[in-house]
Amino acid sequence: MFKQIANFYRTSAPVKQLDIDEKAQARLYRKLSLQSFIAGTLGYSLYYVCRTSINVMKKPILDSGMLDATQLGIIGSALLFAYAIGKFVNGFICDYCNIKKFMATGLIVSAVANLMMGILGLGGLSFIPTAAIFIAFAIMWGINGWAQSMGAPPAIIALSRWFPLNRRGTFYGFFSASHNLGEFFSFLFVGLIVSVAGWQWGFFGSALAGLVGVVIIIFMMHDTPESKGLPPIEVLAHEKKSKSEGASTREIQRQVLRTPAVWVLAAASAFMYISRYSLNSWGVLFLQEAKGFDIATASSIISINALLGIFGTVLSGWLSDTLFHGNRNIPAFFSGVLLSIAYALFIYGGNSYTVNVISMVLFGIAIGVLICFLGGLMAIDVVPRRATGAALGIVGMASYIAAGIQDVVSGWLIDANSTEIINELGETVTKYDFHEAAIFWIGASVISFLLPILNWGKKVKEE
Repeated sequence: MFKQIANFYRTSAPVKQLDIDEKAQARLYRKLSLQSFIAGTLGYSLYYVCRTSINVMKKPILDSGMLDATQLGIIGSALLFAYAIGKFVNGFICDYCNIKKFMATGLIVSAVANLMMGILGLGGLSFIPTAAIFIAFAIMWGINGWAQSMGAPPAIIALSRWFPLNRRGTFYGFFSASHNLGEFFSFLFVGLIVSVAGWQWGFFGSALAGLVGVVIIIFMMHDTPESKGLPPIEVLAHEKKSKSEGASTREIQRQVLRTPAVWVLAAASAFMYISRYSLNSWGVLFLQEAKGFDIATASSIISINALLGIFGTVLSGWLSDTLFHGNRNIPAFFSGVLLSIAYALFIYGGNSYTVNVISMVLFGIAIGVLICFLGGLMAIDVVPRRATGAALGIVGMASYIAAGIQDVVSGWLIDANSTEIINELGETVTKYDFHEAAIFWIGASVISFLLPILNWGKKVKEE
C-alpha cells in the first residue's frame, strides 16, 4: 500500500519532447507556467482562509463561555506546531513529489477539518461537555496544521520548476501576495458570515473556500515542463549548468542542512512570524477589548494589513530583481524597521479609527515584504533548485514553532493580566490587559530585522 501511495505522489515522469517549433514551444511554456503560477497563488490563498478562520471567531467563542483565551491559544498553537513539523517534513518530501497531487490533497484535508469544527461547534452549545470540545478542537486544528504544511512547498517548487532565476524574485513576490489575499478573504468573508450567522458557520464558509481551491489546483497546476513535453526550465531559459547537477537530491538536501545562512534566515523569520501571527491571532480581540471597536469594525481594520500586504509582496520581488539585482538585504532591513514602528503605532496610537487604519497600512506593506524575503525567497536564493522544498522546510519549521509559542505565551500573558469587573448592567465581565503581551510582540519584530545583518557581506550563489 505504501508503495502505491509513493508511486501516486511521485514526480511525473518526463514524456517525449513535443515536435514543435520554438515559437509554439514558447507559447505553450508561457501558458502552462502562467496556469501553474495562478493555481499556486490562488490555491494557497484559499489554504489561508482555512487556516486563519478561527482568528475572526475568538471574541464570539469567548463570549459564548465555551473556551477561554488560554484554551484558544493552545488550540491555535496546535495548528502552528503541527504546521511547523509538517513544513519541515513535507518540504523535504515535496522535492520528490507531483506538486499538483500533493497540494490538492492537503487542501482537501484542511477543508474537511474546518467542516468538522463547524459541526462540533453547533453540537457543543447543547450537549457536548466543554472539556471534550476543547480537546476535539485542538485535535482537529492540529490535523489542519499538518494539512496546511502541504500548501506552500508545492506552490513555491512550481516557481522553481517553471520560472528562470532572473525572474524568480518577481514571481515569488506575486505569489507571496497569496498570504495576504487569503487573510483578507478570511477577515472579510468569514467575518461577514460570523456576524450574520454565528461563529460556527464561519467554519463552514472556510471549508467551502477550501474546496474551491482544490478545483483550481486540479485543473490549472502542472507538475514539470518535462511532463508536458517541454525541455527543463534550465534549457528553456538558457541558464548555465548547475555545479550540483551530478549530485542526488538527498545529497543536496544534506548540504542545505549544513548551510549557516539558511539557519540565520530561519531564526529571523521565526521572530517576524511572532509579530505577524500575534496581530492576526489577537489583533481583532485587542481592538475590541482595549479600544472598544465592534467585531465588524475590528475585523475590517485588521483586514487592511492583509490587503496592503499584497502591495508589499508584489513590489518587493520586482524591486529586488530590477533595482537591487537580486540582493534582498537592504529592503528587508528597512521593512523590518517599518514593521516595528507600525506595530508600536497600532498598540500605543490611541482609539482613533484613522490612526489604527494607518498603522495597518504600514504594517501590511512591511509584513508583505518580509513574508516574501525572510519567509522563503532569501533562503531559496542560497540553495540549488532541487532543494527548494528543503530550504522552505527549515525556514517554515522555525517560523511556525515560534508562531505556536507566540499563541501560547500571548494567551497566557493576556489571561494572567485579566481582571473581573462589574459593568454598568451589574454583570461580571472580564477585562483584558495587553501591556505585557504587546512588549513581547514588538520586541520580536525588532529582533527579526537585526538577525539578517549576520548574513551581510557573505557571498552566496544559487547553485
